[in-house]
Amino acid sequence: MLCLVFSMKILLLEHPRSNRPERCNDIANTPLSSCLLTGYTAAMLLEEGHEVEIIEGFMDRLSYPEIRRMVYAFGPKILGVHMVYHWEDDKRLAEFLSEMKKEGAASFIAAYGFYPTFAFKEILAGCEAVDAVLLGEPELTFASVARSIAAGRPAHPPHKINNIPGLAMRGGEGDGKIISSPPETAGNPDRLPFPVRTAAMWRLPEVNILGSRGCYGRCAFCHINSFFGGDSRWRGRSPENIVMEIDALIAEKGVRDFYFTDPNFFGPGAGGQRRALRLAAMLKDRNINFGIETRANDIKDKGIAALAGAGLRHILIGLESGSDRSLLRMKKMTTVADNEKALETLRRHGIEPNVGFIMFEPDSTLKDIKTNFQFLKRNRLLHALPVTANVLYHHQIILKGTDAFRALEKEGRLRMETSHEGRPLFMEPGAGALAAVIGRAANLLFRRMDGIWSGGRPAPLGAQKTYAEINEYLVGLFEDTLDRLLAGEGPGVLSEDFIARAEEELEARIAKLGN
Repeated sequence: MLCLVFSMKILLLEHPRSNRPERCNDIANTPLSSCLLTGYTAAMLLEEGHEVEIIEGFMDRLSYPEIRRMVYAFGPKILGVHMVYHWEDDKRLAEFLSEMKKEGAASFIAAYGFYPTFAFKEILAGCEAVDAVLLGEPELTFASVARSIAAGRPAHPPHKINNIPGLAMRGGEGDGKIISSPPETAGNPDRLPFPVRTAAMWRLPEVNILGSRGCYGRCAFCHINSFFGGDSRWRGRSPENIVMEIDALIAEKGVRDFYFTDPNFFGPGAGGQRRALRLAAMLKDRNINFGIETRANDIKDKGIAALAGAGLRHILIGLESGSDRSLLRMKKMTTVADNEKALETLRRHGIEPNVGFIMFEPDSTLKDIKTNFQFLKRNRLLHALPVTANVLYHHQIILKGTDAFRALEKEGRLRMETSHEGRPLFMEPGAGALAAVIGRAANLLFRRMDGIWSGGRPAPLGAQKTYAEINEYLVGLFEDTLDRLLAGEGPGVLSEDFIARAEEELEARIAKLGN
């Protein structure tokens, strides 16, 4: 541990977030691995000798007045905010930070996370209370900033704090210029201290754990590699280091259920498979259950067999499409054959996967969508209602930091909805019209079923029969509407009256559940 002559109080905030009803069925707006960014940053700062607290504004459902009282009770020198984009520009958070700065509750406010990494110019221009944005992995940059301020360097430009890698700040001339530098990657993740977990994190049904950072893929819709640095690619912790953390968690809390939040659990190629086999061998006698996320081409029989024997119970695989044309446009580096082989392998080992699927991409044709639909039917992915509602609806989310965003922006096919997300113009109008119809139906279903599917209350008696009826209706609505468009009726046939009737039919079926 590095002991500082001047340690400081540093507060890290997970700010309150809300969901927009019309976006309740959209994919996560920040990768799951980001849930441990604050914990890792806190651990690094503690190792440097600072006094650190975390406020779980989101998971503890705190109001801003409650958070304000907690800030004053702690009295931080630095306030770090893990800014998470949630389908809108968060004006209330900006107001809160402005209040804190004006009242002198924190002399230095820094934002970090995926969203601020790609929207740092907009954040610094739109919220004067934010002094700096930490780009990419925040641990090393935050530690350097804290070290600099603790040493007595001024917290505002012009000063040498601007030379810290990964820092974006306003210039000192008052001209609105923003100075930034590329971030320093954390390198070997074995060297990072184990993350701090708050009481709210312990309340989750599974303990989140991160076994690697980055991804060797280059998917056009994903900003993971842009966040971790274009050349950093995938970096895995050693199985020994992972098991050391798991053993410590078991000893501390007696937990047995874990979820690896890695965007790509397996590393690339044969080396990634060998690492997974070694980890499986080390976990086998620990009597745990765990879940992972990975790519279809990494699903190999030997590795899945070993992991299933060690406690693997659920897996998310990013299939994304049943069309080779679409997979090529998405830069998935996989094929439909890879996807089907992965499904077959997992099912042979008793694992029914959760799948990532993008039914509607901006360049989708109606024929591509028909190919996707046939893939889902052929591979038995349209039988469970929650899965059906997801795979039939998901459209490609276009976020800053992705190749898709850059390409669509260059083509003039992007309508900005917030500072971080754009709504694409579909190349084929019929595809956009179908996406709108199915999107409204799926979101209606997810809003009505939220209390049950989130585990908040039990499903009523006879629910499975009604689920099957709703599932049949949703699949039929999709197929019939798609076939009408393919027959040449044109997107105009999908009028507001047509959508309203479809929603009424769906509501009538949901009403049978007694909700």
